[in-house]
Amino acid sequence: MNTITRLSAACAATLSVAALGADMPLGSSPVGGPYAGAVARTVRAILEYSRWPQPRSALVLCVAGNAQHGAQIGNQRLSDGRQVVRRNVAAQPAALAGCDAVYIGSIPLAAQRQLTSAVRGRGVLTIAENDPGSSSEAMFTLTFKPAGLSFRMNIDAVSRSGLRVDPRVLRVAKSGG
Repeated sequence: MNTITRLSAACAATLSVAALGADMPLGSSPVGGPYAGAVARTVRAILEYSRWPQPRSALVLCVAGNAQHGAQIGNQRLSDGRQVVRRNVAAQPAALAGCDAVYIGSIPLAAQRQLTSAVRGRGVLTIAENDPGSSSEAMFTLTFKPAGLSFRMNIDAVSRSGLRVDPRVLRVAKSGG
């Protein structure tokens, strides 16, 4: 099996393992509450299926605000070998320099919008943890339910980002934005 075939198979496995086609089962998670493991797997899968305008050997995932369910995100390897490096930052636009992705924790909606606006068109992937109305203008918003985790994808935000997101993610995301 050649490298491209192995990589494609690994990406396909990641997408199905991450349960992006259905609600993510919770399972037990000692660090970060019951959703932490599901959030980590979902964020990793979204990163796996996103392509930046310029190739990166590592991805800097910035976590802004109180990430209630983000204890396990970052500091892992993607299937293509790239390292995901977590960096905790202040929930302020100026703190986002050098971020390839931003995970927005529980902060007021106005602050979420400031963050998403600050990186719009700069090739930065955005994921909001606490935005049930999908009003933050983040590319992805997580949806927490008693039995699982799902997400919504804001197609307008993705198209303005400069990133390419695999169409399989679109097919499994709940309709949003």
